[in-house]
Amino acid sequence: MPRFILIVSLSIFLMVGCGSKEKKATEEDTAVLAESAIGSESPEVSFPVYNFEGFESLLHKDDDKTYIVNFWATWCKPCIEELPYFEQVGAEQKDNNVEVILVSLDMPSMWKSRLEPFVEKKGLKSKVVILDDPKQNDWIPKVAEEWGGGIPATLIYNKDSRGFYEQGFTYEELNTELNKFLK
Repeated sequence: MPRFILIVSLSIFLMVGCGSKEKKATEEDTAVLAESAIGSESPEVSFPVYNFEGFESLLHKDDDKTYIVNFWATWCKPCIEELPYFEQVGAEQKDNNVEVILVSLDMPSMWKSRLEPFVEKKGLKSKVVILDDPKQNDWIPKVAEEWGGGIPATLIYNKDSRGFYEQGFTYEELNTELNKFLK
């Protein structure tokens, strides 16, 4: 009987609390929630964690470098298969002002348990950042209008040109595409 009273009381409380004064979340509310999630509730990690607003500047640098921005995750087999090629190209092309940025789309619960150990085990030298923004439908087309959201996906750009690729790369394919930007 006490359990029944507790359930009924809880149900009434929830109905009153969720009743007619319902407020729709605004973009600002969502941004505040995302910032607080990134700041306080997310595990401490050794990589920069961005919402899209903070990350977007990495997609529009106007300097003398060519950027290879690869979107990947530790649970994505094709992503893992191509990572050595990004590492190799980044090392080989460093003197040609090429910078590789590896953007992890892993979930926050995986950052400490999977992402950090993976990066350490593989000895990744490229810059690794985490994009943690739940509004994928808003930010995916800002990366590239033609992006359907699948990974692996790669943006190659410099101040003169941009190319987007929703595919995995072999070493040869990555070099072929990169060379179009280095001429």
